[in-house]
Amino acid sequence: MLSIGSVVLGVSDVPRAAAFWAEALGYVPREEADDGWVVLVPAEGPGVQLALGLSETPVQERPRAHLDLYARNAVDQAAEVERLVSLGAQRVEWDLYPEDPDFVVLADPEGNRFCVIDTSRG
Repeated sequence: MLSIGSVVLGVSDVPRAAAFWAEALGYVPREEADDGWVVLVPAEGPGVQLALGLSETPVQERPRAHLDLYARNAVDQAAEVERLVSLGAQRVEWDLYPEDPDFVVLADPEGNRFCVIDTSRG
């Protein structure tokens, strides 16, 4: 049986992206990073790796794949969104929000979209 080992994001500045995602997720580099590739792993315990690879492909405004980051409730969600923005994430004007969304769309410093989900709403 297969399992997901890494999620890979294309980025234009590997050190900048690694710094953001390491701080955002509490991850550390698995080995010394270079300018073209780094794999981040949880600082403690198991978890999915996040690999960041140098890419010349432009960021997609509506990506086919993205990360969903889970928050326990609306209070935690709001706090995490503010923390991520303070680290360099940007709020994304998202025209596909439902009437009462349980998610907030952000972009990392590279422009990659991701969501912060309030998981208390089911």
